[in-house]
Amino acid sequence: MKTQTPPRRNVKIPDFSWHDSRAAGVFLHISALPSEYGIGNVGRAADKFFDFLEQAGMTWWQICPLGPTGYGDSPYQSFSTFAGNPYFIDLEELAEAGLLERRELEPLKTLPRERCDFGALYCNIPALLREAAERWRKIGADSSVFDFGQTFDEFRKTNAHWLDSYALFTALKRKNGGKPWYEWRKDLRNFETAIDMSAEVADEIFATEFSQWVFFGQYAKFRAKAQTRGINIFGDIPIFVAHDSADVWANRGIFDLYADGTTRTAAGVGPDYFSAEGQYWGNPLYDWDGKKAEVFEFWRKRVAAAVSMYDAIRFDHFRGFADYWAIPSKTKDARKGSWKLGPDVEFFAYLKKHFPDNKFVAEDLGLLSERAMKLRDEIKIPAMAVMQFAFGSDASNPYFPHNVKRECVYYTGTHDNDTACGWYASATEAAKDQLRRYFRSSGDVPNWDMIHAVLLGVPRLAVIPMQDILGLPSNCRFNTPGKSDGNWQWRITAEQLETARVQNAPYLKSIAELGGRFSLKKETTIGKLEK
Repeated sequence: MKTQTPPRRNVKIPDFSWHDSRAAGVFLHISALPSEYGIGNVGRAADKFFDFLEQAGMTWWQICPLGPTGYGDSPYQSFSTFAGNPYFIDLEELAEAGLLERRELEPLKTLPRERCDFGALYCNIPALLREAAERWRKIGADSSVFDFGQTFDEFRKTNAHWLDSYALFTALKRKNGGKPWYEWRKDLRNFETAIDMSAEVADEIFATEFSQWVFFGQYAKFRAKAQTRGINIFGDIPIFVAHDSADVWANRGIFDLYADGTTRTAAGVGPDYFSAEGQYWGNPLYDWDGKKAEVFEFWRKRVAAAVSMYDAIRFDHFRGFADYWAIPSKTKDARKGSWKLGPDVEFFAYLKKHFPDNKFVAEDLGLLSERAMKLRDEIKIPAMAVMQFAFGSDASNPYFPHNVKRECVYYTGTHDNDTACGWYASATEAAKDQLRRYFRSSGDVPNWDMIHAVLLGVPRLAVIPMQDILGLPSNCRFNTPGKSDGNWQWRITAEQLETARVQNAPYLKSIAELGGRFSLKKETTIGKLEK
């Protein structure tokens, strides 16, 4: 990998601005939805949340990436950037189709309702889906069992560009005891040579293809429900993909890897005021220079897949497109990394050419270089602002309501933040005092102080984590960056959701209407913000 990308040459600056009206939404990942089976799903588990959103005047629902998760259970470290998480399949539909027996689902009903026990899910759900796939095949692989709008064979053909490699990857991973692909025997470390193993693991391949067909069939119904309710789905694309993924395994040539598949350089961030040691993430870096055309094509397919699923898409770690921290993998020491130049405006000009009318948002939180800020501002892509980051500083802080730009998406907090109440409980006395004086508040309900300000603020789109609507403490936060375990587990219970629907939804709707984010006139404007 070269140390620098070429300078800009004759690249037309694209315009990614899209905010044309005011609206509001809620952040809640699919995994956090209430269900009887240990984790949320894209089937009936979502129905009551749609009810809540509609009654609260919320027209956006933001979620994390939907890919199958691996070690650590992070949706940002997926086995595939294209595949859906089989844990999100509504197993009730499989039972109703006669592919699962009710008794087989009973062990899942014993799992906690307030958190995800991923270890138990790993032990139960894949086995159930393999059984369902085999039963479906025994009855003749009759597509009429499901009304997905696409037959199994049609699905396989349409998605072959990623499904073939992902299904084989999954099968070989199980055969190799879950080891990462770069620890498999040499002939299996390349997709092209591993294809010879397909016949030996054919049943596993079929089960994976079946599960993906079911996931995307159910997701299509989920999306249709959202459209009927006038709700837009706000998705997320991590800039980097997991090293142990079908994406890297099947596309080794576009990443900075050694011949054995291990990373030469890896992603992370250098030392800063968040961490004196920096952070080593371990994701392989793209060879933006040597294989630019191939990397761009890989991204075109990624974005095309996301566009088919979401009404707006957030680019996680936006800075990495301008400049990124490259760490020599043999050291795993973030302090020994160095900044490299990313594809910059040329990449976004390419996306604009292929996706001229789609809505994108830049995750620009944290420390940005001048190059990254220039890129963000030049292409006019909506950015993010988090109110929690305002307090404890002076009035010039860009996250204060009086400073936030209209084109931003404004949050009380994100999935990486403490809850609003948790943040306030642990904040310095100076920050607490500042919040109370800023809002002329007692500080008894800091979550609602922030919610009011976000909904009434200047930014066109406001998003509120569900935990803040419920006023939940720190032990209900979704993720703590840098913490190795216990993340991504929180779930809202059915009782909490019902309380929010009855008690909080009408009030939220009134504030959204007051802030011009909701009109009592019923309109369905999918892909557009409410006028």
